[in-house]
Amino acid sequence: MPIDAPPAPPRPPTPSGEGADLPAAAHDNLEKIAEIERSFRRDRTHSDRLSDAIADIAGTLWFVLAHVAAFVVWAIVNAGVVTGLAPFDPYPFVFLTMIVSMEGVLLATFVLIKQNRMSSRADERAHLDLQVGLLTEREMSKALELLAHIAERLDIPDAVDAETREMAATTSLDQLARDVRTRVVERPDEAERDT
Repeated sequence: MPIDAPPAPPRPPTPSGEGADLPAAAHDNLEKIAEIERSFRRDRTHSDRLSDAIADIAGTLWFVLAHVAAFVVWAIVNAGVVTGLAPFDPYPFVFLTMIVSMEGVLLATFVLIKQNRMSSRADERAHLDLQVGLLTEREMSKALELLAHIAERLDIPDAVDAETREMAATTSLDQLARDVRTRVVERPDEAERDT
């Protein structure tokens, strides 16, 4: 007797061509990821938002072009080329050098603040990935164990081979972490030779 599955929930409408071929589960996952990202952005402090805005503006081509234009105008005015304007920072432009140095220190600080927060966010994502991976490993081990029991119960010979039994066993996370550290992190040259 077949088991009737409940109907899939309606998929939210998508713009034409954008994700039209994705299954409903993929849309659900994308929406969950988007909600996590919205929550992260929403929970930023005012100082985080300010440093993000400054770092975002400083990282644009328009910011560079505006600076180049300002430097050119500054140099032309202070070279005495423009009649009617007295130079206020003659060559070697000491005042300009001081302003640019202070701006550089402040911009570097804002960029570091943003990078630190992004690194922290990347760590959160990595921990989430690890949790999902561990949960998936446990679920798959249990599913393989159940399939082995079903095959045994139905008396299906050779349904479970040594590899399946090995995959059904719980993976030692500590041993796996040690192997990754010693074979990949500490001795990457040896890991490349093994492949």
